[in-house]
Amino acid sequence: MIIVMSSEATEQQIEGVVKKIKEAGLDANISRGTERTVIGAIGDERKLEQEYFEALPGVEQAMHIVKPYKIVGREWHKQDSVIDIKGIPLGGKQIQIIAGPCSVETPEQMATAAKEVHAAGCRLMRGGAFKPRTSPYAFQGHGVEGLAMFRTAAEKYNLPIVTELMDARQLDAFLEYGVDVIQIGTRSMQNFELLKEVGKVNTPVILKRGMSATISEWLMAAEYIAAGGNHNIIFCERGIRTFETYYRNVLDVTAIPVLKKETHLPVIVDPSHAGGKAWMVPALSRAAIAAGADGLLVEMHPNPCEAWCDADQALNPQELKDLMVSLGAIAGAIGRTI
Repeated sequence: MIIVMSSEATEQQIEGVVKKIKEAGLDANISRGTERTVIGAIGDERKLEQEYFEALPGVEQAMHIVKPYKIVGREWHKQDSVIDIKGIPLGGKQIQIIAGPCSVETPEQMATAAKEVHAAGCRLMRGGAFKPRTSPYAFQGHGVEGLAMFRTAAEKYNLPIVTELMDARQLDAFLEYGVDVIQIGTRSMQNFELLKEVGKVNTPVILKRGMSATISEWLMAAEYIAAGGNHNIIFCERGIRTFETYYRNVLDVTAIPVLKKETHLPVIVDPSHAGGKAWMVPALSRAAIAAGADGLLVEMHPNPCEAWCDADQALNPQELKDLMVSLGAIAGAIGRTI
C-alpha cells in the first residue's frame, strides 16, 4: 500500500501513519519528495484497509499497489509527471532535445559546441566530464576540470547541463558545479548504492536502461531513486544488446509505449548510442518522437572527425539543425512542439 501525505502534513502525522503500519506487522518506507511525502507499506498489504488510512490526519490518499515499483508506477500517480529543469519542462506537450558532445575535451570545443546547440534550438546541453570506457587505456574524461569547462561554456547561452555520474564520491563536485541533470549510465543502472545516493538530492536524474535490462529491472532501479525521496526521474532508452552486430545496439522503440503505460515519469531516447553511426541517428530520432518519447539525448560535435570518443555516432552542427526541423514536423503532427 502507498499512503500519500498532504503537503501540510506534520511530522507527528507522518509518524502516526508509520506507527499504524508497523502495528499491523508491516515495515514502512518514507519517501520525502519536494511536494509530497509518500509512505510505502512493505509486506502483506492485504492486512491494511485503505479507508482506515485515508481517515487518518494528514493523509491525502491511500491505495493498494500490487506491482513492486510503487512510487514510479502509474497506479498511484495517474497524470504524467513533468520534470522542471531550471524552468524548462521535460514531459508534457513540449519535447526537449538534449544535444552536445560525448566528452568534454577543451574549452574551445565546448564553447563552439554550446554555441551550435543553442543555434539549433536545443534548450539543454549534454557532455561527459567523467567517461566510463570499455578499455582502461581510452580517454576517461577530464573529471572535475571538465565540469568547470562545461559549466563555463553552457552558461553563456543559459543551457542547463546534463552529465554522467559514475561514483557517489563525485556527487559533491556535481552539486558544487551546479549540474542541472545527473545522468546514470547504462553500466550503473543497477549500482544500487549510487542510486540510493542520487535519491537523497532533488537534482533531476536521467536513468539509462542497462544494456541487457528488462523493463521491470529498469523500473525497479528507478524505484531505488524514488524511495530515497527524489521523484525527478527521467527514463532513457539507449538500445539493448542482442545478437546483431551491424549496429551498436537495438533501439527498443516498444519500450516507449510500455513505459508510458507503466509509469507517470518522462521517457527520452538516446539514438546515438543505439545506432552507433551518425547516419542512423535522424531515422531513429524520428521513430522515437513518433512513438511518444518526451525527448532525445543526441551527440553533436563541432567537428566529429576530431572527436576524442564515439566519433562515428556524432552529428555535425548542420546535421543537428536539419534534424530539429524534421522533428518539429513530426511533433506537430501528434499535437506536440519541439
